[in-house]
Amino acid sequence: MEKIKKKLNSKSVAGYVFTAPLIFGFLFFLLVPMIISMYYSFCDYNILSPAKFSGLANYKKMITDDTFWLSLKVTFYFAFVSVPLKLIFALFVAMLLLKNSKLSGFYRAAYYLPSVIGGSVAVAVLWKRMFAMDGVINRLLQAVGIPCEKSWLGDTKTAIWVLIFLVVWQFGSSMLIFLSALKQIPASLYEAADIDGAGKTDRFFRITLPLLTPNIFFNLVMQLINGFLAFSQCYIITQGKPMNSTLLYTVYMYQQSFEYYNTGYGAALAWVMLIIIGTMTAVLFATKKFWVYEGGF
Repeated sequence: MEKIKKKLNSKSVAGYVFTAPLIFGFLFFLLVPMIISMYYSFCDYNILSPAKFSGLANYKKMITDDTFWLSLKVTFYFAFVSVPLKLIFALFVAMLLLKNSKLSGFYRAAYYLPSVIGGSVAVAVLWKRMFAMDGVINRLLQAVGIPCEKSWLGDTKTAIWVLIFLVVWQFGSSMLIFLSALKQIPASLYEAADIDGAGKTDRFFRITLPLLTPNIFFNLVMQLINGFLAFSQCYIITQGKPMNSTLLYTVYMYQQSFEYYNTGYGAALAWVMLIIIGTMTAVLFATKKFWVYEGGF
């Protein structure tokens, strides 16, 4: 009994006990569903009947599926436009908030709030109403003398930008990371630059930006992954309309799985997206040494 008590009181056992919920959660709610999904991706499965193994049929179907290629194109456009805009805006606001004032805490909380609530259903519904023909955006434009009754969500050219603006608005988490990194840059570097006669532009591009590249890299990787996995905003606001101009990959995958009951094909779509995200992340890490400064202060 004494040996058992000693083992139970050991740090290693305590560590296993505290990590057990995470381990079991990973196994039963992530790893096991992933394995099942991989099996279904090789099957003809529609939820209503037993899965029948069909080999690579689902993957071959993608080659001739025009909607698949369109959703992939829309998703790449959405991610590669929204993520840089979000990071630029987050860095700009972080530099504005770098100077401490009495309201600094309030401003930081206010700018971070969209990152917390921005992905909610309520905000998506609110955003949809704002850009409706009788919504706030048209009313504001009319109030300043611009006659506008535009259907922002009904136009193939502007609907995707409504989703992009919603994502860019959620810049709070990236902004806090940039703000924390900016505070770590030694003031002596800027003082030396002032002595050498460097202007604000030179100081930004020769000191601030190089030292922020590790944080930019982290934000870029995380936000790109989130961009490719965006779902709720598109599904609630546009559902891929008009004419599939906002059909994000995740929405198309959901439609195939739970609306058209092509669950096997939906599982195959999910694994293709996993491969795409993994490949892009690997490329970013492979090229990291060429543009990320790791020399320290």
